[in-house]
Amino acid sequence: MSRVCELTGKGVQTGNNVSHANNKTRRRFLPNLCQVTLISDALGQRFRLRVSAHALRSVEHRGGLDAFLLKSDENELSMRARLLRRQIAKKTAEAA
Repeated sequence: MSRVCELTGKGVQTGNNVSHANNKTRRRFLPNLCQVTLISDALGQRFRLRVSAHALRSVEHRGGLDAFLLKSDENELSMRARLLRRQIAKKTAEAA
């Protein structure tokens, strides 16, 4: 299971541990991933996603999962999130 956010695409970054003596050793910066259940208003279903804490705040700020997915770019979404985005777009188009 990769350490990548399903909604924002945020993943592992690399850098250095720098000691007081200025010795440098490689390290990894891991994203703060959480298993959350988000509810889609358009589909009326719950979806379990592995998202970063930053993405969770962004979902709340944009007004829920549906609004976040419709405003986001498909290139940074995971395959599950892309499928979900298409389903939500189709359902909202039918309702309009």
